[in-house]
Amino acid sequence: MSRVWLCFVTAVRFAVLAQLRNRLALALVVFFIPLWLSLAYTVSAKTPVPFFLRAADRTITVDGNILIQLTGALHSLALIIGFMMFLATSQSAEFDSRLVMAGYPRLCLVTAKYATLLLTAAPVALYATFWVRVFWKPERLDLLAAALFVGGLIYGGAGIMLAAVLRSELAGTLLVIMVSFLDVGLQNPIANPAADSPVIRLLPTYGAMQSATSAARLGTLPCSYLALGACWALAMTAIGMTTFVLRNRHRSTGNIRPEIPRPRGHNDMTGPLPDTRRTR
Repeated sequence: MSRVWLCFVTAVRFAVLAQLRNRLALALVVFFIPLWLSLAYTVSAKTPVPFFLRAADRTITVDGNILIQLTGALHSLALIIGFMMFLATSQSAEFDSRLVMAGYPRLCLVTAKYATLLLTAAPVALYATFWVRVFWKPERLDLLAAALFVGGLIYGGAGIMLAAVLRSELAGTLLVIMVSFLDVGLQNPIANPAADSPVIRLLPTYGAMQSATSAARLGTLPCSYLALGACWALAMTAIGMTTFVLRNRHRSTGNIRPEIPRPRGHNDMTGPLPDTRRTR
């Protein structure tokens, strides 16, 4: 096994263990996602709502509770995965810096974080898809899982990027909450009558939302919109990697000076004081 591969596997193992120790995030995944999806479906009105689906270039009708559940699933994954990746990256920043100073490859560290993002987003997306299926049957269950997975990747990458820029955990968490709230909320035609505005296409989860809605009522596969969401995820990945490398660019083994031991004596201020008492 090569040294680079061994470093990568070790970094992934530590990153996964850090996620498993985040009990709050795990509790949000296990309890918050089903609670949110259950309330969205049972409490919301079932009134049909017109939704302009650009993936099919036509307006379709979706029940209000289903539409709210779809946006709720996408929003919950954006919040939870973004929070998980931001917190894990922020808390390991000092440890990562020490590893880089000790000669650990920076590429292994940053790729391990995104490998952990993939390992985190996939089961959470499948879990949310399972709870959606409990209440109703989408036309394309695989497409819905892929759309939720892409949405989780976007905000997971954003969490890693913010952790490389911000020093405050509170500021990063609030940014993830507010941006995801605006992003997903503006695409809901119930909350925003102008949800079919061309400006909405610039939002990060636009491709994921279009794919999720297509999975609910159509049997087509909107490859271009899934690719749009994947491009947003790759963009967040590239920015996060660049920021991580720039933050640690001056930290290398060449900056570490070995400590040279000095003889202990009266010229050494850290040594013991000389005995000035006269001997009788």
